[in-house]
Amino acid sequence: MEMPKKQLFGTNGVRGVIGEQMNPELVMKIGMALGSMRKGRIGIGRDTRTSGPALSRAVIAGLLATGCDVVDLGVLPTPAVQYLVREHFDAGAVITASHNPPEYNGVKIIEGDGTEMDDAETIRLEQRLFAEEFTLAEWEEMGILSAAPEMIYEYINAVAGYWNNCDADGMTVVADPGSGPACESTPKVLTQMGCHVFTINGMMDGTFPGRMPEPSPEGLQPLAELVRETGAAFGVAHDGDADRAVFVDETGHYLEENEQFALVERFICSETPGMVVTPVSTSFLAEKIAEETGSTVEYTRVGSISVARRMMALAAEGETVVYGGEGNGGLILPGHQHCRDGAMTAATMVALLKSSGKTLSELRSTLPPHAMLKDKIYTDSPNELLETAKNAFSGDTLDLTDGVRINRKGMWALLRPSGTEPFMRLYVEAETEDEAQAFRDEITKTISL
Repeated sequence: MEMPKKQLFGTNGVRGVIGEQMNPELVMKIGMALGSMRKGRIGIGRDTRTSGPALSRAVIAGLLATGCDVVDLGVLPTPAVQYLVREHFDAGAVITASHNPPEYNGVKIIEGDGTEMDDAETIRLEQRLFAEEFTLAEWEEMGILSAAPEMIYEYINAVAGYWNNCDADGMTVVADPGSGPACESTPKVLTQMGCHVFTINGMMDGTFPGRMPEPSPEGLQPLAELVRETGAAFGVAHDGDADRAVFVDETGHYLEENEQFALVERFICSETPGMVVTPVSTSFLAEKIAEETGSTVEYTRVGSISVARRMMALAAEGETVVYGGEGNGGLILPGHQHCRDGAMTAATMVALLKSSGKTLSELRSTLPPHAMLKDKIYTDSPNELLETAKNAFSGDTLDLTDGVRINRKGMWALLRPSGTEPFMRLYVEAETEDEAQAFRDEITKTISL
């Protein structure tokens, strides 16, 4: 029998505009559903959004009502909550809308192993929420609330000490936390590693006055300018909850996220060849670097949950899983934790540059040629569009792991519905820009018929 589909939750949690799809009543019910399923000690964190205090108190109220003890961790990155949940709690929740604009907020549910709740359990939570099947505690068994904002330092120390043989030796770095929760963590991580750190957008502010929570080449121009002015080795910027990191090189040039994935892959797999796990939306650079380093790639559905759980499953089967993540700046280092971690990605870039003795722009120039295009296709009939693509390109090699991936020699394309926003995503990659554009045009003309 086919598993029911998620109705509220998308690829990474549930999100919506405050006062419309998202409100304290819904979040309290999510807390009651979670507390009914995961009795015990629950860790709660949030990002800097203006609606965060209201929603965090709502989820806390729901959890306390079910008899769970709750520890309010305060404002901190999603990966910090995940790390602390794995070390100290039975489950957790983060109030965040990640890269969405400031009027959005949402909830990510964290399991006791630090990973996000998978689809099957999320559907169970949704069913309990819709039916209002909550196991509420009697008055004498209500949960106890405490606060522990200082726990973030355990996470900071773990990230800063991960590359324990790396001494940054005064390397200059510019950090752009984007007014989000990493304002207090990423600069401290880099400083502890021995970096000289400048910051921009380094004050927590849920209105995001400097730039939007989604890092973009346009929005990071001030970061690029500061990198050039300070002579920094690189600039690093986070999304709204700091589970991702993107970079500009020492010249201020934006490092495309798939190139970032490939450079870190080469760094890790050259040291320890093994298995790399990544979604079908990731660049073919992953396979080329894997071949170069004697490693292998396994593809999953899009979403860090799918990647993390596949990494854990393969490791349990005895495979040497050394690296994973997505081509969007969300990297997973399994020796640290099985989730995307922006601060760890920044720390890894320091270690990579110190190990190579080269600049980031020099390292980038060593990657194989590639050109990736990304488009959004708005449609009321995503399933019909996917069927059209499957039929039209049946002569090519198709991968239906997630949406429709069309594979050709030297190029590929992926069509899939967005898990967080109302449109189809189209990714096209080839070795040259002209080839990528021609392939994209062929696809868009075909599916629009």
